[in-house]
Amino acid sequence: MARIGPRDSKPEMIVRRLAHALGYRYRLHRRDLPGTPDMVFPRLRKAIFVHGCFWHRHDGCKYSTTPKTRTDFWEDKFKKNTERDTRKEQELRALGWDVLTIWECETRNPDFLNKKLSRWLGCEN
Repeated sequence: MARIGPRDSKPEMIVRRLAHALGYRYRLHRRDLPGTPDMVFPRLRKAIFVHGCFWHRHDGCKYSTTPKTRTDFWEDKFKKNTERDTRKEQELRALGWDVLTIWECETRNPDFLNKKLSRWLGCEN
């Protein structure tokens, strides 16, 4: 699991392609913003986080499982991840940014994702 990289994941690439197809241009991984959002639309002051359901604990998702071994370690890790996600999103909102979280499982349904992204970016399709 240590080899799993934080950037250019398959779900993130799906969201990038969709945003580009909708005609929006964005910046990637702006380190000067809290939480280093995966995608940033500076002119619109909007930021997107693409979260993995396992690592960021998507409530009610079948991919949000807990390993059977070392459960205390994993539960502590997941708790810290979700607390950090909440804190960074609040910091971004306090700076005047609109924040959207897209979950890994949502990228498996292109129609749903297209509608969600279009509505959030303001280009109803």
